[in-house]
Amino acid sequence: MARPRKCRRVCAHPRCTSFKPCKGDASVVTMTLDEYEVIRLIDLEGLTQEQCSKQMEVARTTVQAIYASARKTLAQCIVEGHPLQIGGGDVRICEHPHPSCGKCCCNRKGSVNFPKELEEEK
Repeated sequence: MARPRKCRRVCAHPRCTSFKPCKGDASVVTMTLDEYEVIRLIDLEGLTQEQCSKQMEVARTTVQAIYASARKTLAQCIVEGHPLQIGGGDVRICEHPHPSCGKCCCNRKGSVNFPKELEEEK
């Protein structure tokens, strides 16, 4: 019997969930929310795979596998001109600042992306 999949913690839903090339009618490629989060944390925020794994509450090897899958998905969209759709996956959205949140959590107080109105409520 296989072990149940562990949900990955994701800070927030992406602002934009689909991207389309200028031309073409290629099939849509889907990127899961955990793949999106790994790309955001490693490539945009500059976290290491170890830091990313702590924030998402999964093993570093899991982050490594998710990252490889996400990069392949992005390459397919860019090189072959496929539209990209972001959604799905075994994730749980971080609804409030969590003690284990890293510095790059969108919902963490003091973060660049943390809404000012929520900062004032705290």
